[in-house]
Amino acid sequence: MKKLSLVTAAVMGLLSTSAAMAQSTVTIYGLLDGGYNHITGLRNGTANRIDSGLMEGSRFGLRGSEDIGGGYKAIFTLENRLELDTGSVSNRAPSGGQIPDRLIQANRLTPTLSAAQQAGLQPLFNTVAYGNAAGTVGTAGGIGAGVGVNVSATPNLFDRQAYAGLVTPFGAFTLGRQYTPAYLVGASFDASQTQSSLSVGQVAPTGIDIRLGNTVQYGIQAAGVTAALLYGAGEVAGNSSASRFYGGMVIYKGNGFSLGYGHNERKNSLGQKSLTNNVFGGTVDLGPGTLYGQYTTIKDENPETLVLISPAFAAAGPLAPTVATAYANALQQDARQMHIGYKLTSGVHTVVVAYNRLDDKRPNNADTTSYGTTYSFALSKRTNLNAVLTRFNNTGSGQAAPGGGGFLGGVTSAAGVGSTNVAFGIRHTF
Repeated sequence: MKKLSLVTAAVMGLLSTSAAMAQSTVTIYGLLDGGYNHITGLRNGTANRIDSGLMEGSRFGLRGSEDIGGGYKAIFTLENRLELDTGSVSNRAPSGGQIPDRLIQANRLTPTLSAAQQAGLQPLFNTVAYGNAAGTVGTAGGIGAGVGVNVSATPNLFDRQAYAGLVTPFGAFTLGRQYTPAYLVGASFDASQTQSSLSVGQVAPTGIDIRLGNTVQYGIQAAGVTAALLYGAGEVAGNSSASRFYGGMVIYKGNGFSLGYGHNERKNSLGQKSLTNNVFGGTVDLGPGTLYGQYTTIKDENPETLVLISPAFAAAGPLAPTVATAYANALQQDARQMHIGYKLTSGVHTVVVAYNRLDDKRPNNADTTSYGTTYSFALSKRTNLNAVLTRFNNTGSGQAAPGGGGFLGGVTSAAGVGSTNVAFGIRHTF
């Protein structure tokens, strides 16, 4: 499945609709992906699992189109996330509910305090992280309920996409739950095209908003240019700017090359500027394959998670300001994400090699690099066998672990510990 086609479909609503859909049709479609997954270096030990979504997240969907004349079409998409291994609609990282050391260990959060003061604060940090003073993983609440743990923290039936709209002679208008513009640009200029643990987004699991609800989008495609503007309503009572989102993208596809730029900007529930991204990407046909490259900026000075957990800081008494500063430093983001990769398809064989790097500019210096290769063998137009080999190297307080196209890996056993992923699976589209 080509990610540029995903961009086109997301922007234009249903441009993949064939001429056979001239009147009114509803199409059932989907993808089933699963297999054996081996991951080393995790907090809970080496994982040997049967996982869903090794290359791409398993899903099924309904897509409809009605030709209403005069160049106008009414369209809709409802796309569900499912886990092939269990049949569930939500997932959990191979490392479980564990979160990075920099978000729970007192000596990392408050290194300037004495050992006695750190010991006194540790139960509070456990509660903030996991919802209980003992630091037991898997309980409700805390940072561990959703930061860097799940792709889908809430089991919504149509978590992947849910929108309706109108395609007109002068562009498409859609509203609902949709992909964000910057993510679509990043996906288009990733040699892995978001597939497998080798994809660039795996090194920065909280670095970009993938999808958002309550959005309205306008998109247009003409003369090799695909462009879109997306607005997301915050819907916070009494504060019209809170949780609001803006984004835009443009991709130009020429003869043997393509270029793209995407921008996302979101505010937190207090109306403060939060996660912001700029994504620059390009491809060029080189030899028998295609060379991919991209550069992404990640900035979040007022993360929503900090807003949610800040009421708990009062329990630290006189040390509350110190605790607040510690979590601000731990949760804020200021990083650069880079990718270079090469994709070659020859007959039934597809090979991707890639190198990714997250360069963290914060004092935490949570840097991660990944590199490796994937191989796909097409048994037919709809079914292929896949193999993945990816290595993650973490430095500083970096602790990312490899996941898959449909899930995050979670964290390694400690800051600076690396991880290797080997996976074999089968993927079928319908």
